[in-house]
Amino acid sequence: MADLQEYKCPNCGGALEFNSSIQKMKCPYCDSELDMSSLKELDKQLKTQTDENMTWSMQAGGEWDTGEIDQLSVYVCKSCGGEIVADESTAATSCPFCDNPVVMMGRFAGDLKPDYVIPFKLDKKAAKANLNKHLMGKRLLPKVFKDQNHIDEVKGVYVPFWLFDTEADADVHYKASRIRTWSDSEYDYTETSYFSVIRSGQLAFEHIPVDGSSKLDDQLMESIEPFDFSEAVDFQTAYLAGYLADKYDVGAEESITHANSRVKQSTEEAFEDTVTGFSAVTPESSNIRLINGSTKYILYPVWLLNTTWKGKKFVFAMNGQTGKFVGDLPLDKQAYRRWLIGLGVAASLVSYAAVWMIYCKKGG
Repeated sequence: MADLQEYKCPNCGGALEFNSSIQKMKCPYCDSELDMSSLKELDKQLKTQTDENMTWSMQAGGEWDTGEIDQLSVYVCKSCGGEIVADESTAATSCPFCDNPVVMMGRFAGDLKPDYVIPFKLDKKAAKANLNKHLMGKRLLPKVFKDQNHIDEVKGVYVPFWLFDTEADADVHYKASRIRTWSDSEYDYTETSYFSVIRSGQLAFEHIPVDGSSKLDDQLMESIEPFDFSEAVDFQTAYLAGYLADKYDVGAEESITHANSRVKQSTEEAFEDTVTGFSAVTPESSNIRLINGSTKYILYPVWLLNTTWKGKKFVFAMNGQTGKFVGDLPLDKQAYRRWLIGLGVAASLVSYAAVWMIYCKKGG
C-alpha cells in the first residue's frame, strides 16, 4: 500500500483537506484555498530543492615573513582584556576600547597576518572636527559633557574584519496578503486574500564584513559601513606606524553565524523587492546554498573615542576612510524637562488660540 502524503498549508502550516464542493484543497484553520495544479507545482518545487548549505572555505590570513613582526609590541588592558598591537614608533598608554591604562606585555607573536589593509585616509584633525560637529546644536546635551569629553584622546585603531565572498543559490518562501475594501449603502466590507509566493535565483556577495573584535559592538561597527574595498592594499606593517591595531579575538569560523545571518537577510530583502502587488509580504522560510564561499582577513581604519560621564561609558566611532560618524550622547534631564514644559505651554497656547478664533467666529 502506497504511503499517504499530507499536504501542508503554505500560509499557516496546517494540514490541507480536499473540499469537494469547491474542488480545491482547503485549509480548515485559515481557510486558504489551493487548486490542484498549484499544489502540484508547489510540491514539485519543494521536492527539487536541495538541503541548505552555508559553509565557507577558511583560508583567510597568511604567515608572517621572517623579521616582519620584530618591531611590533603588544599592550594589554587589565580592565577589559583588550590586546593592542603597535610598532616601536607608537606608544600606547590607554585602551581605545575602555580608556583604562594599558601595559606592554612584550613582542608581538602568533596570529595570522592580515591579507589586506585599508590605510587611514582621514587624520586625527578630521576626527576631532567631526566629533565637534556631532556635538554642535545638541540642545539637550549637558554642557559639562561638551567640556569634559576628552576629545584630544581620540585614537586611530585598525580594527580586524573577516570578509566573506560567495554566490548564494536561494529559494525563499513568502506569505503575502492582498486587502480589498468596498462599501454599499449599509456596510463597509473588507476582504483579505492570502498567497504563498516562492522566489528562486542566485545572488553574488562580495566583502561581507564581520568584525573580529569582541570589544567593539557589532552594531557600532556596522553603523560606520561601508568601507570601499577598492582602496585596500596588501598588508605591510609600515601602515601601522602612528596607529594602534586591535588583535582579533573572534576567529573567522566564529564569525560564520553572523555572516550567514547577513547573507540570509540580504537575500530575503532582495527577493522580496520582486514580490509586488500585495498589501503585505512576510518571509516565511529560506533555503540557501553557498557556492565558492571564501574569506579574507583585513584591517579597517577606525577613529575611536571612549569617554565616561556620570559612570556611563559613551563610545564614538568614525570611519577612517569615509568620515562616517556615529555615537550616543547623554541627555541633560533638566534641559529635557524644560523642553517638555515649553512644548506643553506652546501646545496650550495653540489650543487656546484655536478656541478663541472659533468663539470670535461664532460671536461674529
